[in-house]
Amino acid sequence: MKNYFDLTGMTAIVTGCSTGLGVQMAKALANQGANIAVLARRQNLIEQVAKEISEEYGVQTLPVPCDITNTEMVESAVKAVMDKFGRIDILINNAGTGAVAPAEQITDEQFENELNIDLTGTFKMSRAVANAAMIPAKSGRIINIASMYGLVGNKIAPAAPYHAAKGGAVNLTRALAAEWGDKGITVNAICPGYFETPLTKDTLDSEFFQNYAKTMIPMARYGKEGELDTAAIFLSSPASSYVNGCIIPVDGGYTCM
Repeated sequence: MKNYFDLTGMTAIVTGCSTGLGVQMAKALANQGANIAVLARRQNLIEQVAKEISEEYGVQTLPVPCDITNTEMVESAVKAVMDKFGRIDILINNAGTGAVAPAEQITDEQFENELNIDLTGTFKMSRAVANAAMIPAKSGRIINIASMYGLVGNKIAPAAPYHAAKGGAVNLTRALAAEWGDKGITVNAICPGYFETPLTKDTLDSEFFQNYAKTMIPMARYGKEGELDTAAIFLSSPASSYVNGCIIPVDGGYTCM
């Protein structure tokens, strides 16, 4: 029997892999056999995550502290992964942030910080991994974690910088897919809707949000733990070898209305 989603022997980098969705996706890929390079800024957290993944799934892990806005750190992190594993098959660009304030009150610094992390950082990681590993191997999977807010505006939580950066990540995905497709690299984006994480749980559990969800989300609820993982596994796997430049909302139908 063929396992279409087998990642045994592959190496995946997951950025923003200290908490929340990044950790969930890293564990999902480890569950399919991939070795995991755990990247984020906080050393203590990535060491703990790497230890957990290694013990739970029996794969090799490597915690690498990295600020994706810093080109030298990005290139150093990619080199460290190559030195240990000799290959990078999968890159999940998950690191992100989110400034919430009315547009007229957003500062230059807030806007620039958002673009630096969510858009420029995504490009820096993609460029470094493509140059060091994927172009030479003529093979690779890059998955950008954008947002449904990269596809639409919203009235519940004003976040113009986030919308702009994630919208940029969506079209950066298409641009890189067009450039690198004939080099054996696929580049796709996942646009998550509302998902429970340690940062969002209190908001999503509030009566206000529950009522909002019933009106605005066709499935009338937010995403549960694990419901993003399967999209990441599919796009990482040999099963998606002809899927390139696609933008996949995982949002319970929010963007279909």
